[in-house]
Amino acid sequence: MIRAGRLLIIMALFYAGLALLLAACQSQLVHQPLVGGRDLVASPADIGLDYRPLEFETKDGERLHGWWVPADDPRATLLFFHGNAGNISHRLRSLAIFNELGLDVLLFDYRGYGQSTGRPSEAGLYRDARAALDCVQNACGLARDEDLPLVYFGRSLGGAVAAWLAVREPPRALIIESAFTSVPELAADLYPWLPVRWLARLEYNTRDAVTRVEVPVLVIHSREDEIIPFGHGEAIVQAAAGPASLLEMQGDHNTGFIVSDETYRRGLASFLDTHFGSL
Repeated sequence: MIRAGRLLIIMALFYAGLALLLAACQSQLVHQPLVGGRDLVASPADIGLDYRPLEFETKDGERLHGWWVPADDPRATLLFFHGNAGNISHRLRSLAIFNELGLDVLLFDYRGYGQSTGRPSEAGLYRDARAALDCVQNACGLARDEDLPLVYFGRSLGGAVAAWLAVREPPRALIIESAFTSVPELAADLYPWLPVRWLARLEYNTRDAVTRVEVPVLVIHSREDEIIPFGHGEAIVQAAAGPASLLEMQGDHNTGFIVSDETYRRGLASFLDTHFGSL
């Protein structure tokens, strides 16, 4: 009995320690700028795209690095909010797709990612989103038609950031790819044996944001996503205040848009044709 009691105490202490460790390290679990490295490994020029390197400042003084990639005859301007790992140089395939679809693109790294200064945080990434929008609209002096409509695109963690910005500065349309409903809900799926909803200090609440977004929303998700379950994409569609549709693709979390290339491009083109006119 004494040994069994000690074992239970050890297990309880281990469980409590693991829960506290998860609570203390959740920012590092969500924000992973070192995965893939902070060095830029390529540029749009490597895939034949003209571009302009940019540096712009946030309200709290961080310097963000990005690329402006104009299309030949653009029908809209896309703000690209990437996922929780890597940097802008790992997104060249997406840049090529958006360029072919007739979109000017601003792709940038959040604070602490790539060549951008600072350390990532939820409040910080929201400030970065506002700074990116300001860059497109006036701060960076881009050779852009000011009458071009805006579309926000967020992949994975970037879906939450794009949706947050859409509530405060509505675009013409919003595209959310492979995103979660919120950090606490995703953590509950990944760690069902821990009280993660009580421990969560990060929200990134995509579902709550889209309930206040009245512009058209396209949600893209794969049933084979091994990191963010397909149900999160379905829940985001159901929560959207405005017209929302779901584009189902195949493949895992990071390669779905590559594996489903034809379906993916066709779905994006249809959505853009509907809301921005055909090329």
